[in-house]
Amino acid sequence: MPTAIKKSFQYGQHTVTLETGEIARQAHGAVIVSIDDTVVLATVVAAKDAKPGQDFFPLTVDYMEKFYAAGRIPGGFFKREGRPTEKETLTSRLIDRPIRPLFPEGFYNEVQVVATVLSQNPEVDGDIPAMLAASAALAISGVPFNGPIGAARVGYVDGQYILNPTTTQLASSKMDLVVAGTEAGVLMVESEADQLSEDIMLGAVVFGHQQMQAAIAAIHELVAEAGKPEWEWAAPVKDEALIARVKDVAQADLEAAFGTTSKSVRSGMLKEATKKAVAALATGEEGAPSEKAVKDVLFELESAIVRGRILAGEPRIDGRDTRTVRPISIRTGVLPRTHGSALFTRGETQALVVTTLGTGRDEQIIDAIAGEYKERYMLHYNFPPYSTGETGRVGSPKRREIGHGRLAKRALAAVLPDAKEFGYTIRVVSEIMESNGSSSMASVCGGSLSMMDAGVPLKAPVAGIAMGLIKDGGRFAVLTDILGDEDHLGDMDFKVAGTTNGITALQMDLKIDSISPAIMNKALEQAKEGRLHILGLMQEAQGDPAELSAYAPRMMSFKINPEKIRDVIGKGGAVIRALTEETGCVIDIQDDGTVTISSADQAKSDEAKRRIDQITAEVEVGKVYEGPVLRILDFGAIVNIMPGRDGLLHVSQIAKERVNNVSDYLKEGQVVRVKVLETDEKGKVKLSMKALLNEEAPAAAPAPAAE
Repeated sequence: MPTAIKKSFQYGQHTVTLETGEIARQAHGAVIVSIDDTVVLATVVAAKDAKPGQDFFPLTVDYMEKFYAAGRIPGGFFKREGRPTEKETLTSRLIDRPIRPLFPEGFYNEVQVVATVLSQNPEVDGDIPAMLAASAALAISGVPFNGPIGAARVGYVDGQYILNPTTTQLASSKMDLVVAGTEAGVLMVESEADQLSEDIMLGAVVFGHQQMQAAIAAIHELVAEAGKPEWEWAAPVKDEALIARVKDVAQADLEAAFGTTSKSVRSGMLKEATKKAVAALATGEEGAPSEKAVKDVLFELESAIVRGRILAGEPRIDGRDTRTVRPISIRTGVLPRTHGSALFTRGETQALVVTTLGTGRDEQIIDAIAGEYKERYMLHYNFPPYSTGETGRVGSPKRREIGHGRLAKRALAAVLPDAKEFGYTIRVVSEIMESNGSSSMASVCGGSLSMMDAGVPLKAPVAGIAMGLIKDGGRFAVLTDILGDEDHLGDMDFKVAGTTNGITALQMDLKIDSISPAIMNKALEQAKEGRLHILGLMQEAQGDPAELSAYAPRMMSFKINPEKIRDVIGKGGAVIRALTEETGCVIDIQDDGTVTISSADQAKSDEAKRRIDQITAEVEVGKVYEGPVLRILDFGAIVNIMPGRDGLLHVSQIAKERVNNVSDYLKEGQVVRVKVLETDEKGKVKLSMKALLNEEAPAAAPAPAAE
């Protein structure tokens, strides 16, 4: 019988257990991590050999949430899990980003990591357990991997950091930060925050890195007892002779290309230099290098040129110094019929961002394993191939688009008005028109401008900026507003978004094994400088707050007695359906009696409210009502005085004189005016025509004056 090997450690308020050896034994590595009833299995399988001609590292990470983990059956027709949800995609990226740079250079064997949530405690998200399980599974597998990594979530409540806060604690936290790293330093940060300072954010990263050392130590203990033999793999030896030959052929052309500030011209020159080098060296003759080998050396030369110039203090590719933001152009109100729009252009990166306002019926319904919930704010990011002058597939969003959209969404969430103040559903769509560096941060800037153009009362404008890093030994340079090539050839992608008051979102990914807090502090300081510069330009372009678009629905909210909800809805929804069809309004009713009416026509909204007021109005004693006679009785009549409310008009209350036959005075369908005499505890209403006649009788004539 298989025997499980377990290691446990205290992690904040939780006890974490790592387990291997019993389940999924044919995988190269398999570890189960349990944290307070949340259980995640991570498996690792790697190909023993790279595919012939493979020139990239084929790492795949899949995070899957099973509905049975929370005791639920999936919705939909098929009743089984389908395509990955946005949450699953984002968590897959969260695992991928810190482990990818820890595989050795030149390792091109296919590796697949699968993390499966087997049991879900709604108070403990599966992402941190999945990251720890993936790290441990890689560490024990024997696959070349320079780990393990640790991972931690950090909250901030009442001025104190909280390690791995629960879902309930996060609801009152001003920060939700996930940090991953090795023993040496931080590799990845993902965070949203409520306008917190740079010092608080950096402190959270350092706190998380310190605390995760307990997880790393436990994984080392697991490897010592259950680890498999390390693979016999060696990095390919560099061909110094080929490097020298490529330099002779292409060095001058590459330097000339990177001396050109235009991306399109530079790209053309680089393609020509590559074509020339390949034609001269990859001749196909016996002993000649392959085209791939030549291109690999060319990439190394490109990287050395760009990085060397920056570290030497020379101008960057486009002529800027390390702190300058590219020229910015802003236009709002770009599209005539949308509710809000903005065109944000920074250098050769451009985002057309559009805001649409909807009603409660437009909220996104999320069917998650922890239960169904709704979102009133959505941000969708699209990156078509033409934005980089390329052809490609256009269709459903890829992982990168989902990840960039979520980052921009997080950056703006902190400044949205409360639903009670602004009850609209908000959808923001960022269409990337050009891309040469940080289109996600352009989406943040454009999203803020677009929502303000739509009349959304944001707490403050938000801007975002991407920082880069070039590091060689003890020398480093932090770059403000990085270009696409600087991202591709550099060591860090560090995105920071926020207001003038503080940071709302932060994301960091490294291509090296770690960076120090001093470098992070430098990056945060430069990012704040750049962010404030962009916010100033946005403020100039935006001007005074915009009014709500003429094409946006107008909303009014008011409360009714919750006991009257059934009257407004009617049997089988007949009443509210008729109201909707006859007035053309969208009407939403909450369980607490809050009614929201939406329409682009104010008069129609007013009419819908008037009719709902009639339906829900309480009968008032002494008030006069007008309504049809519904039924003649021997002792009186039943009169409808308001929608859903009838009253008894007794024969004695019909006329001043004695009434022997009710039908002599009233007919069914006849509209009469009646006065409410009284209502009892059961809601029965007594009416009178007689009292009304008495009130409306002419006053007695004054007596004649004495002579």
